[in-house]
Amino acid sequence: MYLTFFGLNEKPFAITPDPRYLYLSERHAEALAHLLYGINEAGGFVQLTGEVGTGKTTIVRSLLAQTPKNAEIALILNPKMTAPEFLLTICEELGIGVPDSALGSLKDLVDILSQYLLRAHANGQRVVLVVDEAQNLAPEVLEQVRLLTNLETNTQKLLQIILIGQPELRELLARNELRQLAQRITGRYHLNPLSREETAAYVLHRLRVAGATTDIFAPGALNEVFRLSQGVPRVINVICDRALLGAYSLDRHRVTAKLVRSAAGEVFGRRFAPNWLPWALTAASAVALAAAMTGVWNYWSQAHASAPLARTAPAAAAAPAAAAEGRAASAAAPAKPAAPPAARLADLLAQHHAETDTDSAFGKLFGLWGAKYQPSGTDPCTQAGQQGLECVTERGSFGQLRVYNHPAILLLNDPGGASHQVVLTALDDEQAKLDLGGPHLVSIGELSRYWLGDFVMLWRPGSSPVKALSAGMRGAQVRWLRQSLQRLHGAANDAAASDVFDADLTTLVRDFQRQHQLTVDGIAGVQTQIALAGALAGPGAPLLSAADTHHGG
Repeated sequence: MYLTFFGLNEKPFAITPDPRYLYLSERHAEALAHLLYGINEAGGFVQLTGEVGTGKTTIVRSLLAQTPKNAEIALILNPKMTAPEFLLTICEELGIGVPDSALGSLKDLVDILSQYLLRAHANGQRVVLVVDEAQNLAPEVLEQVRLLTNLETNTQKLLQIILIGQPELRELLARNELRQLAQRITGRYHLNPLSREETAAYVLHRLRVAGATTDIFAPGALNEVFRLSQGVPRVINVICDRALLGAYSLDRHRVTAKLVRSAAGEVFGRRFAPNWLPWALTAASAVALAAAMTGVWNYWSQAHASAPLARTAPAAAAAPAAAAEGRAASAAAPAKPAAPPAARLADLLAQHHAETDTDSAFGKLFGLWGAKYQPSGTDPCTQAGQQGLECVTERGSFGQLRVYNHPAILLLNDPGGASHQVVLTALDDEQAKLDLGGPHLVSIGELSRYWLGDFVMLWRPGSSPVKALSAGMRGAQVRWLRQSLQRLHGAANDAAASDVFDADLTTLVRDFQRQHQLTVDGIAGVQTQIALAGALAGPGAPLLSAADTHHGG
């Protein structure tokens, strides 16, 4: 409908996995390299995981387009079946004839498949089984998959298996009864969503492939696409397609941020406010609260100023008597140690509401790191990146904050519905220290009534850009990971440490994850790297609890 209007040859944001539109971000390029490695190298399993819509199926299509001539691929897209059905589907994908007598027999099906693989090996052919949506495999089918890797010669496996699925696949393979299969996985890679910069490049790439000669999306629109899609390619496609349709219906050749929000509203069935609106509403609420307090104060002053003097005299005379009575009662009662007054969070937020906006909170957080924050300038995370820091924005728990062990901005909601951004500077089992007009201790129980888990944290990565590190990868970031984990065990810094992510490094990563209550998958993702940076923090890095660091030595 809108193709001619925008000068396009075809729809740029179709959700079908067309390899021509594959945007090879750094993450996608590494994922594709892992799969190609799985085809070209003999071994056990290769595992690729990623959230829904992150581009796994598109990478599979690109893999099929780059299949070596000596490789034969059996692709299973829906593996939710029994073990005999699974083996029969493999045979059908490879074009192997199966007699009716063998249809229900696992042994007969395995024998037929084994004979075919031996013939293929003798002819110099490689056979690769690719299972998409592998998180749907039943445990008994996964066990049958493991047994297929026993088909081998004296020198190599006859069948290479690539498992592709959602993050639940990692949880499935972590089960104790499947540990034999997990031990045979020679390569793992987790596909994360796109970053802000990659999202913009992804949108422009697809438009160029479709024939666009101008920048149809305004820079602000691209920022909104990232904010509303969180970098998930499938969601990006749906929002952008609807935004183009909206611009066409309004006879506009430029997609604006407002059009993107409208498109996202149609996709998700709810309205989206501009990024700045929550903070504007918070400021407006603060102004209204201040005005109300001023009105109450004026009314109280006027009422007391006009009161008859005769009414104040008895009260004034009674005050010394009351004080004397109080002193006598205190003298009669046993002495008690004076307890420090407990700070009520509601009172603190009311008193210091003017410093719970975005700029005030980030100004404090940047200051803890010795960094400079420019209010009302470039977005805070970009400013952090320019000074060697990284932002992490998550919804978590106090336990997760303790693992990360760095100060954070907590998004609090008071009973009146107003939002506050407050810097958490210290945390123990019972109390949290908040920076609100100075340091104040608040109980964890009270704070949990205001905090639903949203936080923003700064941390200093060992190298940039930050990316997940997994078995089979190599480079300076892998060497940094090995050196850092060795330091935790008291080893001196080894400048000649290996830069290959091998089995020994996987064991070190798993041990660290287990000690810090992280997902034990042997992949040094962002969460693992943040926890590692906190554990090795130098004297200049602010910590929530200095007692939680584990330096070597």
